[in-house]
Amino acid sequence: MHFSVLLYLYLAVVNAVVFALMGLDKKRSRHRRRRRVRERTLLWLTVAGGALGAWIGMTRFHHKTRHASFRVMAPLFTVLWVLLLMWMLYAGVGA
Repeated sequence: MHFSVLLYLYLAVVNAVVFALMGLDKKRSRHRRRRRVRERTLLWLTVAGGALGAWIGMTRFHHKTRHASFRVMAPLFTVLWVLLLMWMLYAGVGA
């Protein structure tokens, strides 16, 4: 399997996981005694390729929208990952 295919699969899985965790954390935030997803975990997954999933999850679930770190990092890393993927396609990296 080509590197680029593995990268796309990785990004799809990470984004789906972050999106699901945003929804889960929002649901758990309504119940005081439920264990929540750490912000640090969500931020690391955002940086590690799940930025689009985090951004869509923030919008869809209205979750973490008041946190400056999420408001800045989700769009910023979405753009950075898109630029990286565009460069890889243009340069033929992983083809």
